[in-house]
Parts: sequence; structure tokens; C-alpha cells
Amino acid sequence: MKIFKSLFRSIKGVSLIEALIAMLMTGIVTAAIFKVYISQHKNWVVQDEITNMQQNARAAIDELTRQVRMAGYELPLGLPSIEAYDTNPDTIVINYTSGGCYAPIEHTMPQPSSELRCDGHDVSCFYDGQFAYIFHPDSGGGEFFMVSQVQSGSSHIQHNDWPLSKCYDKDAIIVSLEQVKFFVDTTTDPDQPALMMEIPGQAPAVYAENIEDLQFQYKMKNGTIVDVPVIVDDVREVLLTLTARIEKPDPDFPDDPYRRRTYSSRISLRNL
Repeated sequence: MKIFKSLFRSIKGVSLIEALIAMLMTGIVTAAIFKVYISQHKNWVVQDEITNMQQNARAAIDELTRQVRMAGYELPLGLPSIEAYDTNPDTIVINYTSGGCYAPIEHTMPQPSSELRCDGHDVSCFYDGQFAYIFHPDSGGGEFFMVSQVQSGSSHIQHNDWPLSKCYDKDAIIVSLEQVKFFVDTTTDPDQPALMMEIPGQAPAVYAENIEDLQFQYKMKNGTIVDVPVIVDDVREVLLTLTARIEKPDPDFPDDPYRRRTYSSRISLRNL
């Protein structure tokens, strides 16, 4: 019994000062850990934003390059391969044919809504819902329309939902024409600028988010560089500059909270 009493007397407790010191040290270590975590998390968020920004910019440049290089491919007479607008951000409209699909009409249209009769010609390359272009090869005048039905057996093309503006004469040509318009939308949502892509008959669609600026310049065959070419057929190279930004503002930059990257590309025109 005396041995147990002596053992209990030798056990000492923790003083209040020691407990406070232990709590203080624990708090310091915990605060340091949280500081490191917050810093690492912030860096991860910023890097993720930068990665998304770079992916959007590269996707935009790749698509713009592909479309611009097609400008003018087998284009009907009188239709410009490129329509340039120095609107800051700039706008570009690109025209070219796709698939080599064309057919002349063999009968003058009695009404603008009349079917297009291409008797004796293969129209199977056209399809319902496709946008096509009809024009007079001698004058170059023409317009877009939507194909509502293709009758391959009789070689007739219907456009019931898209009456033409006039009656086209015999030997007018129908061709599968592609027209693509690119511009930057900064008005719908100023906090979320986007590169927009528009094709005839459809509403503009977002192609790449957080694209803030788009600039085009055109190198002519005489070596001069202009913002808007007077003679489009003399364009030999398109100089593209695109500016992308992160989606969320960075609090470390209060005056201008968005990180940006600017990319440039030179696009040679193959069909002019």
C-alpha cells in the first residue's frame, strides 16, 4: 500500500502555462499548414484558369486557320473569298465551296418560290436542310437559300421554306457553298467575351469562351499590309492576332484582374 501511495505522489500534472504554450504552438503549426494549403490551392486555381485560357485560344486559332485557308476555293464568279470588317475587335466572313457539288438549272423559274429543275444532272450530292448558293455565271449575282427537299430521281431541288428574291433563268448554277463568319461578342455579357461563329440561317454560336480581342491584317501581293483589302483577290496572307483571358478575376491584380495571353499567326491563302 505504501508503494502505491509513493507512486501516485511521483506523478506530476500539466500546468496551465504549459497547456497554453502547447495550444499556442499547435495554433502556429495549424496556421502555417493552412497558409501553405491556401497558397497551393490558389496557385492551382490560377494554373487551371491559365490552362483553360490557352486551350480556348489554341482551339480558336486552329479553327480560324482552317477556315481562312479554305477561302476562295472554287468560288463562283463575283462572290468575294473574304469579307473584312475593321470593327475592333475585327470581323471576318469566309466563303468557299465544299465537296465540288453543283448543278445548273435547265428551266427558267416561273416564280421565286418555284422548284429548281436540274433535269439530266446529278443532284444527289445535295441534301435536305443544306445551305446552297444559286447564281448566274455571266453576271455573278446570286444568293443563299436552304434546300428543303432533294428529288434525285427527277433532278429537282425544293426550297419551300426559303423563297428566292427573284426568278433565276436557265443555266443558273446551284452550288454547295460554305460561308462562315467570325467575330468577338463583348456586348451580350461584358464579363464573358467569346469568339462567335455564324453560318447562314442560324443564330451565332459560341466557338471559344473568354476571347477578348480579334485582329486581322492582310498582306497584299505587292507586299503592303492593310486592315481592309480593297481588292480581295490580291490578298496573299492573313495576319491573325487573338487575345484570350482567364475566366475569373485574380485578386492579386486589383487594377486589371484578368491574366491575358496574346497569340499571333500568319495564314497563307492557297486559293487566291
